[in-house]
Amino acid sequence: MRIGNVNLGEQPVLLAPMEDVTDIGFRLLCRQMGAAMVYSEFVSSDALIRMVGKSLDKLKVCDEERPVAIQIYGRDVDAMRQAARIVVEQAHPDVLDINFGCPVRKVAGKGAGSGMLRNVPLMLDITRAVVEAVPGTPVTVKTRLAWDSDSLYLPDGKPFIVDLAKRLQDCGIQALTIHGRTRAQMYTGEADWTLIREVKADPGIHIPIIGNGDVCTAERARECFDQYGVDAVMIGRATFGRPWIFREIADPSQTLTIDDKIDILKQQVLASIGRIDEYRGILHVRRHLAATPVFKGIPDFRETRVRMLRADTKDELFRIMEDVRLMLGNLQQ
Repeated sequence: MRIGNVNLGEQPVLLAPMEDVTDIGFRLLCRQMGAAMVYSEFVSSDALIRMVGKSLDKLKVCDEERPVAIQIYGRDVDAMRQAARIVVEQAHPDVLDINFGCPVRKVAGKGAGSGMLRNVPLMLDITRAVVEAVPGTPVTVKTRLAWDSDSLYLPDGKPFIVDLAKRLQDCGIQALTIHGRTRAQMYTGEADWTLIREVKADPGIHIPIIGNGDVCTAERARECFDQYGVDAVMIGRATFGRPWIFREIADPSQTLTIDDKIDILKQQVLASIGRIDEYRGILHVRRHLAATPVFKGIPDFRETRVRMLRADTKDELFRIMEDVRLMLGNLQQ
């Protein structure tokens, strides 16, 4: 699969863009684990053109994590055009992605993210402006099936997302990622991959289609490739506390031990601390540790989870993780 001149190989698995999650440290770790391409946290176009420091920090990338995509969002054509140029000038991303899928109220409620699903003409204007602004960089889009269940199909009975995909393709994007939910669903219910398959199967579509939503195991990733014909699979929440999921998908025969997984989680902690500082780095990474499936096999997991969430030094956190390693080792004997 190729996006522009970026060759991602056959059936690539990508790390989804996630706010306050896919910082440079986590992206690097996921690349090491086998992610074919990684995405930044989304960046506000309005903040970029105001040169807000926190947003500019999100543009920091390194060669070791490439190929990397930077994702921007906004609701103003000129601001998105300017932001696209800033991103390319400062980060030189391999891919520039436009977020038309974020469902959270502070974004969608203001007309950005998946809010654009209620204003398709503006969505297309923004897409064309971004594509024209950065002619040397592949532009892609991430969106959802529709705003809600009532808008899943057009009056003629055709799926809304199939029509939208063609119109976005006509704007010049070079790949489309579809999350298999409506905005109204947020993250509830099950992702519907059948409509993603209809987009991919439409003879008018010639750009790569990337499927996203509820891919939590290597088995499910293979099903999505085999049953729905997508060119790539994107994984988001399933990477929390489990960045090795990319390795599991790439080589199901390779079995990681509990020791391997705990060592990887400790590596993630150290990367987070190194990027920020000890206290804030631990605050940032604790959600991953609390969500990891590694620790769920131990007795009194809830108590251990609380201890991890309260730990505020590296030494304390690593002591808890070593206690868990010992407990799991005893359980396996």
